[in-house]
Amino acid sequence: MAEPANTASTKRTDNRGLAKAAGIVMVAMLISRILGFVRDLAMTSQFGRSYITDAYIAAFTIPDLIYDLLVGGALSSAFIPVFSSYLAQGKEDEGWEVASTVVNIVIVGLCIGIGLGFYFTPSLISLVASKFDGERLDLTVKLSRIMLPSVLFTGLNGIMLGILNSYKQFAYPAIGAVIYNVGIIAMGLLLGPHIGIAGFSIGVVVGVIGSFLIQISSLFFLRKMKYRPVLNLGHPGIKKLGSLAIASIIGLSIGQINFIVNQNLASGLSLGSITALRMANRIMWVPIGIFAHSIGVTIFPTLVSNVATKRIKEFKENFSYGLRMILFIIIPASVGLMTFGEPIVRLLFEQGQFHRSDTIATAEVLFFYSIGMFAQSAISIVTRGFYAFHDTRTPIKVGLVMIAVNYTFSHLFIVYLGAKGLALSYSLTGFLNLSALFFLLRLKVGSMGINKIAVSALKTLVASLAMGACTYFMTQFYESLILVNQKSAQLVEVVLIVGISAIIYLILTKALRMEEADIVMNNFLARFKGTPFAAIAGLKDKRHRRKVD
Repeated sequence: MAEPANTASTKRTDNRGLAKAAGIVMVAMLISRILGFVRDLAMTSQFGRSYITDAYIAAFTIPDLIYDLLVGGALSSAFIPVFSSYLAQGKEDEGWEVASTVVNIVIVGLCIGIGLGFYFTPSLISLVASKFDGERLDLTVKLSRIMLPSVLFTGLNGIMLGILNSYKQFAYPAIGAVIYNVGIIAMGLLLGPHIGIAGFSIGVVVGVIGSFLIQISSLFFLRKMKYRPVLNLGHPGIKKLGSLAIASIIGLSIGQINFIVNQNLASGLSLGSITALRMANRIMWVPIGIFAHSIGVTIFPTLVSNVATKRIKEFKENFSYGLRMILFIIIPASVGLMTFGEPIVRLLFEQGQFHRSDTIATAEVLFFYSIGMFAQSAISIVTRGFYAFHDTRTPIKVGLVMIAVNYTFSHLFIVYLGAKGLALSYSLTGFLNLSALFFLLRLKVGSMGINKIAVSALKTLVASLAMGACTYFMTQFYESLILVNQKSAQLVEVVLIVGISAIIYLILTKALRMEEADIVMNNFLARFKGTPFAAIAGLKDKRHRRKVD
């Protein structure tokens, strides 16, 4: 039976808005990741893969983790739903009372935290690089203290992002993310030749302040700023936000904590091991951040709505299709990085003090990180499936167990594989984390369309392996004909082979009659507009009716 015209029209309007939001998030993530590589290239070209870059990366770990949590997942899962609910109910002033209280808590709390951080910096460093000593430890402490003030503005940035997104404003936070990276790059290039790696640490502070100024000025420009100097700790919204935020931060930080554990262990390996881990990890997170994170963030409100209105069947359909779409994109990306990782690392980093041996070491670590890429990606949507039911405890419990598992695997594999073993333990832990979360979510809601997900994943894997074989032989053929010691030749190699591999993959998946292939080809190739989320944000047309087994 056809839907009423007004209902169908409303759904189309909502879906267009959600698709546009997903598109903005994806573009922002893409630009941010590109600038992140430019930032790392500017650093490694000056200082190579050495104890200096190890010290900077170790010092940068804590503010970077706080940035990812406060400006990333935690606020999208906690602050935005609470603040948005007040706006939806026409209680904007009450919503701003909550927001103002949060701002004041953050200012007071983080100022105290920064003061303590200055005093206990050596102890903090032991959490992320316990094996550092001598000159490497002294440099890490110095760089950490330079970057500590950035933590305050990072927290404020997270609140500004949450407020702007609640008002359906996505462009300004995107610009803020760009300014953040530009600040680091600019200060690193300008000051690096004069004061060394400390120039990049100063850039972190400059970048995060610039991002904050962009976002807070946009609130004044939009005439939405209603901040008040209040501290209503007893407000129901504060209590709800506090419980959600703590759980979200812990749940969404499990992957970061596991990486920090690995980095800590790597501090006892050969010089440059932390840098190799960091560079490889950054490459791995490019497709995860652009696609999996964007799909997870933008599908979350839809899942929440499905649960709130007791439309569990639609929740299962949207969840199943979202998960299949993530796997459809990430599995071939994983295989591609495993077979083509060295040319990518060479193009991105090999110049100046970053040598051929550094490229090989980083590519080897990337291979083992890539094994678990699809697990890390799928966790982003499975975790939000629990959050849609207001269940924040289950992901935390599973995550805490996985930290212990990762620590055990890391100690086991580091003996035989060194830094590569740490990457392998990270990947295996991701597999176990995903399996446990999916099993527990299925117990909560019943059938999740597992048969359809499994068939789609198997077809995706077959097509990806065939594509990977083609990628390998194309790489060998190209490098047998052309010397790749120039950046122009490296760029042509990466663009050409990645492009051909993507086409091969789409042809294979189309031949396998995969629905996901039709969506990608229609949205990306035919119309060059829309996003993968346009197909998963509740769209139900005659061509793509979903059925849960």
